[in-house]
Amino acid sequence: MPSGDKSTGGYLVLLNVFCMIAHLVAAAENNVIGNGGKLPWHLPNDLKYFKSLTWGGVVIMGRKTYESVNKPLPGRLNIVITTNLDWKAEGVVRCSSIDEAIQYARDEQFKEIFVIGGGEIFNQTIHLADTIYLTRIHAEIFGDAHYPAIDESLFFKIAQEDYQMDEKHAFPYSFETWKRKSA
Repeated sequence: MPSGDKSTGGYLVLLNVFCMIAHLVAAAENNVIGNGGKLPWHLPNDLKYFKSLTWGGVVIMGRKTYESVNKPLPGRLNIVITTNLDWKAEGVVRCSSIDEAIQYARDEQFKEIFVIGGGEIFNQTIHLADTIYLTRIHAEIFGDAHYPAIDESLFFKIAQEDYQMDEKHAFPYSFETWKRKSA
């Protein structure tokens, strides 16, 4: 039945109100994801993996994570969460809450939202995540930022690709994909 809304030709337009929320994270065996605002490792294949998943999409991050990168990630909509209303950076959208950031991404019609850190943002959004793309670094590494432990009663692993250390990768690592279990 036509809605009577002349701007849509008289038909109801359904908006994309449902989208997947994914965590995209690299974490050591002890769940360390950073130290002093930096990644405590350099894994070129992980950077390529990150780029391949997020290119053309949207990434949501906290201000500290943004400042560690210190520029917008090219080829993506960059949303930074901060409560500092005076904070701004060219090429990014500032939101003051996780809900506002997710709604902004939904309004822009993205089908998957990538939450990329840091530790506080991961902790505040783990209950919203449908998927976790985890690069597991097979080492115990010192750090001051941590990813929350994956609750296997809520998530199950659907894929894992293992890689050995080599001349470009100081640690063995795995690309893991975790999905939320149905209720």
